[in-house]
Amino acid sequence: MLIVQKYGGTSVGTVERIEAVADRVLRTLEQGHQAVLVVSAMGHTTDELVRLAHAIERTPDEREYDALLSTGEQVSASLVAMALQKRGIKARSFTGWQAGIETEPVHGAARMVKIDAQVLRQAIDDGVVPVITGFQGIAEGSITTLGRGGSDTTAVAVAAVLEADACEIYTDVTGVFTTDPRVVKSAHKLAEISYDEMLELANLGAQVLHPRAVENAKQYHVRLVVRSSFAEEEGTWVVETPAGLEQQNVVTGVAFEREVARIALIGVPINRHGLAMVFSTLATRGINVDVIVQSVVQTSEVDVSFTVKEEDSDRALSIMREMKAELEYRDLVCETGLAKVSIVGAGMISNPGVAAQMFGELAQADVPVKMVSTSEIKVSCIIPATQIEMAVQHLHKAFLE
Repeated sequence: MLIVQKYGGTSVGTVERIEAVADRVLRTLEQGHQAVLVVSAMGHTTDELVRLAHAIERTPDEREYDALLSTGEQVSASLVAMALQKRGIKARSFTGWQAGIETEPVHGAARMVKIDAQVLRQAIDDGVVPVITGFQGIAEGSITTLGRGGSDTTAVAVAAVLEADACEIYTDVTGVFTTDPRVVKSAHKLAEISYDEMLELANLGAQVLHPRAVENAKQYHVRLVVRSSFAEEEGTWVVETPAGLEQQNVVTGVAFEREVARIALIGVPINRHGLAMVFSTLATRGINVDVIVQSVVQTSEVDVSFTVKEEDSDRALSIMREMKAELEYRDLVCETGLAKVSIVGAGMISNPGVAAQMFGELAQADVPVKMVSTSEIKVSCIIPATQIEMAVQHLHKAFLE
């Protein structure tokens, strides 16, 4: 079997952890498998590089910023390759561009457009274990980075192009849980979860896998497993259709996200095409909008509310003020100190009334619901941030215990 293994920052955070990674890779090879590694930067290396850049320039040049941030993964890849070589394993580090990873010419959040895997295939045929830097590629001769979760995305893409038998994501947790076990002590690990459910959980605040990695795994049918590099136990497989006992539950998991802000445009003339103007402008300015609600108060006016991350709220407000003459709204309101709680489960498709039950549980816990967003397999509620942990605990008990 050909296995792609991705090791996150905590897994390669110290020399001791790197040695443990090398021992794990050795065991994989001794079992008769071939291995390709993708590594993140050590521990908080990227945070330190960001700090250094901002100490020089508050808004550094994007090209140089990517060139700087990419060095963290290069350190990890070289050290892991050295640790493997010490164990008699033929290993070689590869930067993103050396591994043939081409991206669109965007800095900070580039998307991969092509992987020329010829060099990697040749290395594997020669008995070499490639150790690839995650999070990065090249475009028009410049180093680019893939944004948050980029190493997960790199690993899945490499697994897809090499037609690997599995992609193992090693992190500091033992798998995907029904919710954050730090908030709910009774949360339990799932043996399997569907791509769709994992994608919803990842988008809704669960930080085990990045959404882009899950999207790619689903599109290219990559067998994905999340497990811990700190413990020898089975992880969680992300598959097309789980066959495990978890599918007896209508709800598979409870996700939550803190630091949400709600912005409301009150009294927008209905003939101003407000929705199109608001959200196209926010998108071009790089602000991600989550929940959107439009309500018709009068036949001539609408109220439009939407949520953004709290860190983006000041910028979003500034943009809305700039657009006042175009939108002709009567009032602009911003509410911070909010959070989002969500239930996710493929079983919700064939079980009507789940949303009503969720609202009832929150009402019983005296948690006010300010906004609601739904899809076939999830229901999300915007609530006060001070009540998020209580809401998660209440919903987990109601649906998963």
